[in-house]
Amino acid sequence: MESSPRKFKRPESVLVVVATRTGRVLLMQRRDDPGFWQSVTGSLRWDERSPAVAAVRELVEETGLPPEGLIDLHWVQRFPILPAWRARFAPEVRENVEHAFALWLPAERPVLLNPQEHLAFGWFGFDEALPKASSWSNRAVIERLATV
Repeated sequence: MESSPRKFKRPESVLVVVATRTGRVLLMQRRDDPGFWQSVTGSLRWDERSPAVAAVRELVEETGLPPEGLIDLHWVQRFPILPAWRARFAPEVRENVEHAFALWLPAERPVLLNPQEHLAFGWFGFDEALPKASSWSNRAVIERLATV
């Protein structure tokens, strides 16, 4: 018998890489793990009808940036949920599905961080952002955007 989904987190998330036409990438330092730098990311809520809805919500919540120009990259990555996080998901869930998005800005803009989630932010060149991004899936999207 499958567990009630609403009791657990939905195993589907979004990743939004914010980059500038001048070759800079926004990364944010996590509050719960200060060594972890990332782009905008977050889980879909059970009532969200699409990853695009979650991407807009997460972008605004985490950065205060307007979502105009948000692009669905139509790129999905799957990865195993680490044992430390599995209790948040239904017992049979072992994998997360992540949908990639991009937001291209003309230049760096001020960011309004959510202080419950992030300590700091920085704008980094693609070459700096690749090793600084802590997650392999985040690095993969940054690498892909660096060639656009």
